[in-house]
Amino acid sequence: MSPDTQQNIFYTVYFILLHNFEAVLYSCGIIFTTLWMLYKPSRAKILILWGFIFLLFSFEYKKHIVEGLTEQTINSLITERQSYRIERYVNVTLNKLVPLALPLGGWILIVGGTVLKIYEHQRSPK
Repeated sequence: MSPDTQQNIFYTVYFILLHNFEAVLYSCGIIFTTLWMLYKPSRAKILILWGFIFLLFSFEYKKHIVEGLTEQTINSLITERQSYRIERYVNVTLNKLVPLALPLGGWILIVGGTVLKIYEHQRSPK
């Protein structure tokens, strides 16, 4: 393989990882938490796992889903006559509230699971 091709492959992999760093990080969190749960299950680990799932979904929602979903929802709700009120509600909900609520909920679950795990650890007999 020529050095130019090797360099191009390296840059391609590098830019893919850089572009999707959050998704890779959240996926690693999901994999780690799943393996940790298989070793010793607990409620706290389930909360942490669901937190990482929310964060990964939030990343993908903002990157790939929101535009198509907004357009599809507006086209479904507004068929014959224009309704700016419905369009505004859909835009605010799908473009502002959901992208705010998903990562907020994910981090709340992760922090809550971590606090619960610390609390369980402190209560366990030594």
